[in-house]
Amino acid sequence: MDGDADGMVSESDESGRKRRVHGMLKLYYGLDEEGKAAEQAKSLDPCDINGPHFDHEVFLNKLRRECSLAELMDQETCMVKQIRSLDSDMQTLVYENYNKFISATDTIRKMKNDFKKMEDEMDGLSANMAAITEFSACISGTLQDQHAQITKLSGVHTLLRKLQFLFELPARLNKCLEMQAYAQAVRSHRRARCVLQQYSHLPSFKGIQDDCHAIMDKLAQELRQKFRDGGSSAKDLSECVELLLQLDEPAEELCDKFLSHARSRLESDLQGLEAEIRPYPSASAVKDASARRLASASADNTPKTSAFPSPTSNTDILEFIDRGCNEFVSSLCLVITSYQELFINRAQTGELASKNIPQMANGKLNAFVDDLAARYFSLVERRIQEEKGVGDNSLLVRALDRFHRRLQAVTKLLPGSAVPNQGTEIVIRAATERVKQYLSALQSFYMDSLTDVRQALAAPRLSMAGASLAGGGALLGGPASGRDAPTSLPELLSSLSASILNQIKSVLASVHLFTAKDIAFSNKPYFKGEFCSQGVRESLVVSFIKFVCQSSRQFCDSAGEKGGSTPPALLLLLSRLCLDYETSTISYILTLTDEQFLVQHHSPVTPVTALCAEAREAAQKLLNHYVKVQGLIISQMLRKSVETRDWVNTIEPRNVRAVMKRVVEDTTSIDVQVGLLYEEGVRKAHSSDSSKRTFSVYSSSRQQARYAASYTPSAPMDTNLLSNIHKLFSERIDIFSSVEFNKVSVITGIIKISLKTFLECVRLRTFGRFGLQQIQVDCHYLQMYLWRFVSDENLVHFLLDEIVGSSAHRCLDPAPMEQSVIEVICERG
Repeated sequence: MDGDADGMVSESDESGRKRRVHGMLKLYYGLDEEGKAAEQAKSLDPCDINGPHFDHEVFLNKLRRECSLAELMDQETCMVKQIRSLDSDMQTLVYENYNKFISATDTIRKMKNDFKKMEDEMDGLSANMAAITEFSACISGTLQDQHAQITKLSGVHTLLRKLQFLFELPARLNKCLEMQAYAQAVRSHRRARCVLQQYSHLPSFKGIQDDCHAIMDKLAQELRQKFRDGGSSAKDLSECVELLLQLDEPAEELCDKFLSHARSRLESDLQGLEAEIRPYPSASAVKDASARRLASASADNTPKTSAFPSPTSNTDILEFIDRGCNEFVSSLCLVITSYQELFINRAQTGELASKNIPQMANGKLNAFVDDLAARYFSLVERRIQEEKGVGDNSLLVRALDRFHRRLQAVTKLLPGSAVPNQGTEIVIRAATERVKQYLSALQSFYMDSLTDVRQALAAPRLSMAGASLAGGGALLGGPASGRDAPTSLPELLSSLSASILNQIKSVLASVHLFTAKDIAFSNKPYFKGEFCSQGVRESLVVSFIKFVCQSSRQFCDSAGEKGGSTPPALLLLLSRLCLDYETSTISYILTLTDEQFLVQHHSPVTPVTALCAEAREAAQKLLNHYVKVQGLIISQMLRKSVETRDWVNTIEPRNVRAVMKRVVEDTTSIDVQVGLLYEEGVRKAHSSDSSKRTFSVYSSSRQQARYAASYTPSAPMDTNLLSNIHKLFSERIDIFSSVEFNKVSVITGIIKISLKTFLECVRLRTFGRFGLQQIQVDCHYLQMYLWRFVSDENLVHFLLDEIVGSSAHRCLDPAPMEQSVIEVICERG
């Protein structure tokens, strides 16, 4: 840039210097800008160095008189520079003018030679033109008399040639027809048609016209047959249509015939496709087959990679789409191309241009394509609906991709057609339906997995010695020997959670094929936005998580029917599963979905917190129901033991009743079972009595005094008052309150229900002396073992005190047993 600027400055300086030099020369010679002598007043000053009256003596005297020595020296230097500059410019001008003069001289000399030669040629041309003029005048004079006759003879000759063409026209047309030169025959007939029509009133011309019409009718019939056969090449077919149009064949009729012939071929392709669609097996048959596969898989003890059924249709979906694209779609595109070349894109001239054939033909073509495309799309959708199995999604995605790609050719041929958009809608519906199938498959897999878990829980080999399902659920995870080691609850939970998570990942990987980069329709706005957020995230993942929570809660809805038949261990396992979902699994699954599908939350979606709250609610409900079921199982034993015994006439107690031992055993079993899935929890600090005297309940002096005062005849009227006062100052116990997610809280809830049932049953019975003493022994035995399971031992103390107090209130002869005797019986027992 700097070099260019310097060059421009130097050029401008050079041009300015030349202008100044020429200006000085013009000034010296007295010329203006146009080179003419300037008419100015002549200067009379003798000191004007440029004037005609310049006097050097006067000029020098003036300088010596007015200027100093330095100024004289400067003036001298300036004049020397001007003189040198003028000398140099004068020399340059002389040299430049000298070259121009020489060049001008050479040019003039050359022109003089050229003009001399040109003058000779012009003289020769003038002589030739004079001779031609003389000959022309001679010929005109000679032929002047015969000119009219020659003109008349020439017209007669032309007319005779036309008549000869007309008389030979039928023979010429027949020959062209034999040689199949249809284009030449049509051109010949079109040349003579107007003349024959004009003179058709003459018999001779009428005969020729009739013969020509008969021949052209035959020719038109052969062209129609050729057009109808359609076996000719595109060029021949195009020529056939053009000739028929020139023979005044209706363009609309030709369009209909062409499309009718093409329809027959395309319908045969559609019939071939329809023949491949055979009735799909019923839903019950598919379900039975799936159940058999699941049963065989569980019998073999093989890990489940996928419990989804595989396609059972007779023709592969990819092969079906390939055949449809290669046969029907390709043929349709070929028909569209040929039709457009014949009727739409062809340049219309003459009478054809006024008939507006392209617009009419385009309307018929669109209706034709829409009709056949609708039938084709119907077959494709029927075939896609047969893809009930979701084992391998790649074939369906590849088939839909190929289907979508091939329809783009129709877009290029018919830019305004709705066929490609309808094809895209089919792809969208197929993807949406596929997501629904995957959701249904996940739900079926989850329910089948729960069935497997129930079978595993019910299997005798999984039950430990000392733990009974009927008496509180199987105790899993204990020691076992040999190869048939029992599967523990944590292992079942881990297996169930891992299998569900693996199936979700497998489903997401299969569905992700719809959004792969190499799939053409993945660039559509639907598959970039709504499909990812609403289709996959909401309709698949979120719906499945909600299904897990809802189906788990259903085990708690009807305790008498469904809930009663549910193994308590399953309730416990499901509660832990829902709690794990609330803690980490839901967040992990949704994060994985968002990252894998690049979900952009343009539309409202279910927040993670809402799903976690729903999962926690389900876990809480399941755990509460588990406590209720286990409490009712123990309560049932206690209720029967109280109702079936004659407490008035019973014998003196010598042992702890067997049902109390069973209650302790089942409580221990439940404690171990819950401890496999939940943490210990927090307990209140135990009292010194409990820690020092583990197997004694009523050993403290305070309690001995209480019961002694309560059960002696000396104070029969004060027991109710003392009991009520004690209740006023005791903390209220909520029997059926929600439990926390830890072992201590769960066991506490079960014991509260059991002891509360025991208390209510005691309140409905009447006791004798030995009946009261038996209740004392049983309660002391329970106190020896149950206090260590609960969060607050005072709760057990209070409920057992209530039981003993209630039995004392209902006793006919309230004589309590000595505490030492009770302890001996319980320790022995």
